[in-house]
Amino acid sequence: MLLYQDPRAPNPRRVRIFLTEKSVPFETIEILIANRAHQTEEFRSKNPIALLPVLELPDGRILRESMAICRYVEELHPAVNLFGNDAWERAQIEQWNRHAELELLYPIGQVFRNTNPFWVGRIEQAPAFGEIMRNVATERMAWFDRELSKREYLAGDRFSVADITLLCAIDFGKPSNIRIDAAALPNLARWYQLVNSRPSAKA
Repeated sequence: MLLYQDPRAPNPRRVRIFLTEKSVPFETIEILIANRAHQTEEFRSKNPIALLPVLELPDGRILRESMAICRYVEELHPAVNLFGNDAWERAQIEQWNRHAELELLYPIGQVFRNTNPFWVGRIEQAPAFGEIMRNVATERMAWFDRELSKREYLAGDRFSVADITLLCAIDFGKPSNIRIDAAALPNLARWYQLVNSRPSAKA
């Protein structure tokens, strides 16, 4: 399998961590956003909307959405289950993965896109919206901290794809100076240390 990815982008990292947790071999092809490699005609033939990651299978079939890729791999390699073993656990993991994606990864991404100099001249920026999203991200981190006072991992008592999404969201906050205040968010800090110590976090 070929993973087209930018090593600094959060969604390709979600897939890399997932594949590593599954011990599924894959090769990567770097498509650097900074070099506008995702905008080339060649890459757009694989993803017309120029987003990463893209997974290319040996037979040439393409998957181009991070959770679709992860679900496909889960079906092929169900051992080391990361999406849930029964209906209730699958629902819990889906719920918390979506919360991590929509309530933290999305606002942090909007802070980066709308306030970081990297995007000047690349996209139309709305700095005021970026600052609104910064406040949302701060509020949501406090909410996740309260939730993590109740259990070891985000969706229960074991590591899941929801933890992968939350980890990538939090690390993506660093370029925008959105970080965990361990004194104010001790449960989130404890969880972060736990999941960030996994070998897959380096993927």
